[in-house]
Amino acid sequence: MSEPEMTFKNAASMGLSEDEWGLILKRLKRTPNLCELGIFSAMWSEHCSYKSSKKWLKTLPVDGPQVIEGPGENAGAVDIGDGLAAIFKIESHNHPSYIEPYQGAATGVGGILRDVFTMGARPMALLNALRFGAADHEKTKHLLGGVVSGIGGYGNCIGIPTVGGEVNFDASYNGNILVNAMAVGLANSDRIFRSAATGPGNPVIYVGAKTGRDGIHGATMASAEFSDETESKRPTVQVGDPFTGKLLMEACLELMASDSVLSIQDMGAAGLTSSSVEMASKGGLGMEIDLDLVPAREEGMSAYELMLSESQERMLMVLKPDATQTAREIFDKWDLDFMPIGQVTETGRLVLLKDGVTACDIPLDPLVDDAPEYDRPQAEFVPHPVIESNTITSGAPISNILMQLLGTVDLASRRWIYEQYDSQVMADTLQGPGGDAGLIRVHGSQRGLAMSTDCTPRYVEADPRTGGAQAVAESYRNICAVGARPLAITNNLNFGNPEKPEIMTQMAQSVVGMGEAALALDTPVVSGNVSLYNETDGRAIRPCPVVGMVGVIDDIANAVRIAPTASGQTLMVIGQDKSCNDGWLGASLYARHLAGEPQAAPPPVRLDSERRTGEFLQAQIGAGNIIAAHDVSDGGLAVTIAEMCMAAGLGATIASPDGGNAHGWAFGEDQGRYVIATDNAEALIDAAKTAGVSICVLGMISATDELKFGEGDAISVVKMKTSVEATIPALMNG
Repeated sequence: MSEPEMTFKNAASMGLSEDEWGLILKRLKRTPNLCELGIFSAMWSEHCSYKSSKKWLKTLPVDGPQVIEGPGENAGAVDIGDGLAAIFKIESHNHPSYIEPYQGAATGVGGILRDVFTMGARPMALLNALRFGAADHEKTKHLLGGVVSGIGGYGNCIGIPTVGGEVNFDASYNGNILVNAMAVGLANSDRIFRSAATGPGNPVIYVGAKTGRDGIHGATMASAEFSDETESKRPTVQVGDPFTGKLLMEACLELMASDSVLSIQDMGAAGLTSSSVEMASKGGLGMEIDLDLVPAREEGMSAYELMLSESQERMLMVLKPDATQTAREIFDKWDLDFMPIGQVTETGRLVLLKDGVTACDIPLDPLVDDAPEYDRPQAEFVPHPVIESNTITSGAPISNILMQLLGTVDLASRRWIYEQYDSQVMADTLQGPGGDAGLIRVHGSQRGLAMSTDCTPRYVEADPRTGGAQAVAESYRNICAVGARPLAITNNLNFGNPEKPEIMTQMAQSVVGMGEAALALDTPVVSGNVSLYNETDGRAIRPCPVVGMVGVIDDIANAVRIAPTASGQTLMVIGQDKSCNDGWLGASLYARHLAGEPQAAPPPVRLDSERRTGEFLQAQIGAGNIIAAHDVSDGGLAVTIAEMCMAAGLGATIASPDGGNAHGWAFGEDQGRYVIATDNAEALIDAAKTAGVSICVLGMISATDELKFGEGDAISVVKMKTSVEATIPALMNG
């Protein structure tokens, strides 16, 4: 039966514009068949081509002496010393997780792990950055439960600890949640594997699980807005198998150790299409594949289905010509499919055979290097006004306001979530979820890796450039707060429809801010992902450019946590002096919950002092002058101190500021600050003066159950902890 001729109607159903359809006809000088059109639609999707973001991503700093591999590979790589490299990346699985929360989240974890071990690294840790709708929305409980189960189900089964992340709730995510997964691995710095195909005539090998019909056109679905018909997209969500994922990881790492692999690529978004096209294109070569040889778990799969399936736990590799038998024995041992399906060619074309005839014959350049790239129009951004703290504050005691904020879902303990993740498997986790950064030991050494994910969407919405910079600065502070030296970042840009000028402004300007901060803080961008069209029925999410950062600490014995260890320790704030008696409440949690969230400018980010303060903190932690540290973020000083007291099970007495606005001082979210506990306040004050860093005493840790601000009412630490621990379990219990 002959295949019907493709038209623009077919192209439009795959997410291509009329101009793009015309461009395909021009590049091919003929009409594509169904398989060829499917390949173009997948490779030209936002998810694979970055056609709306590429212009701005090129402006990010990507180089530095620590960088081994920057953007463009499966993951980034940085030198951590001792001949080792940290390999890491973050990636989104937003749309699939909304449609099918368990499998969407699980396959997000599986996919990011493959990106890391494809580089030759053994994954050591996982993190996640999650955004759900309002706590009282009808779908939030279902989506939160499913996503958390999916993350735990895959990560726990494959045996990789989840050591950190973030979870936010906001009504803008009611119809479009965000699920970003990050993985960090370790490799020998001289044994990192790339994806570029080499050697015409070398065999192309398919390994892993069999191909089915799940996930077909998943990349295209991830590059489109949601609508009332979202539920019908369930067939485009992949199905993960962590046990097969574990076998695949071990088999690939064993094969890499045998020195048999020339190039290797995960079959992620767009499956066999993206892996074959990207490998051949990066090598400046071509590829010929016989699709009848692809291991399939379903009967009668067409060329289109085989190429566009996003079935999980699959890899494509190019082996040395004499290594096929060695590789086959390894994959047989691990009970995985191993099948030579083609060869590398010199043609610069992708040629696919099916049922003895040519199913596809297209040039690679139009799919990758010559793919569409847009400079989309931006709307003029009108800055939100700076609001004075006294225009939104009241005379209520700090203790009352603090308890009110701690009772919100924004500041609730995430324990119910992270206790479903195994954070201790592999026995190298030094700090799991609940601190400023996850911290793992480099096995068998005193070296440690710190990692964090961060973004404050309300800041990005209020001022994209400042918000983008703040996401980098917040991650930087979290790494510094455990005593580690920040090295580099990976980013996940989650935005709405880039064809809308106001959304394009959000994305472009946040990337500008992110780039400025990455340059100033010497944390180049080495990998990342872009997720656009995060909208439902035309309503966009709050913009969320997530930053994942990795840092190194040379001696894990020097690392600190957020909990003070004994009464009598002095609490100090670094990055603020004793003259401060007010704070920045614009775009704060205080303004959100107590003032109706007025449109207001976010707190400025001062990158020069940010780096100076962070380096001072690192040095003083290394010198043993700091016992505990916690960066000041959501909720300001009062919440930061409360969190330290709850972590320690100790109270504190805090001196009130002289004059000014007590609520602004307590709850303002001014940037670049840390609260620390010390037994050596005088030495810290002297060192800060020498370093040109602001510092002042806040108060003292006490053995009581009371946190007290000035002459106000004391708050029970147990009562605070009971409140923050109860919120999310209450949400999940209805």
